[in-house]
Amino acid sequence: MALLKYKGKRIRASDKSLVYRFSTGMLMFVFIAVLLLLNIRQLMRTDWNKFSLLGNNGLTLSTYNIITVIMATGICTLVAFCYYRFCYDSYKRFVHRQKLSRMILENGWYEAETTQGNSFFTDLQSSKSKEKISYFPKIYYRMDNGLLHIQCEITLGKYQDQLLCLEEKLESGLYCELTDKTLHDGYIEYIMLYDMIANRISISEVKAEHGGLRLMKNLVWEYDALWKN
Repeated sequence: MALLKYKGKRIRASDKSLVYRFSTGMLMFVFIAVLLLLNIRQLMRTDWNKFSLLGNNGLTLSTYNIITVIMATGICTLVAFCYYRFCYDSYKRFVHRQKLSRMILENGWYEAETTQGNSFFTDLQSSKSKEKISYFPKIYYRMDNGLLHIQCEITLGKYQDQLLCLEEKLESGLYCELTDKTLHDGYIEYIMLYDMIANRISISEVKAEHGGLRLMKNLVWEYDALWKN
């Protein structure tokens, strides 16, 4: 059963710009979808064989087309605000994964090979070189009930010492507090308490019920489970 346990999202080198790629892709999709919906009648009546975006007097866009562009931009802004406001945890997942990827890249905890770019003239050596990553540490990220689970594979390689002592970097970089650090067979797991300030509760809210004691909004100490085990 342990082998089937979900570890989380694999951190990859491409995640260094994850927030930008996700935001751009989502907003671009919303923008195009809104434009198509607002202009679908006009698009269906358009003769594409004679269509030209530029005319003798400049752009051929009508006033309605310009209004729809402004409306689509406004809806994109509203979607971005609502996503940040109501899906904050989902947004933070992307931020955390991006930070973990940049941590590995900026500290040089990976292996890369330098390859020469292809030249148009095969008899001339190309001066362009490209870095290709041949090894990137296996690190998995998962957020579950206000706790961050970060698992790092231990391969006895030259980056093992760094991966075994990540708690200070993770606490300061992800604004979390370490609650547990466990060495398993082949990997080490860091369990971090996420967003401590926002999830604090008052003393009156600390209640024992259903076999558990609520310590924070997103953290319950299930003491009854200890007796069962």
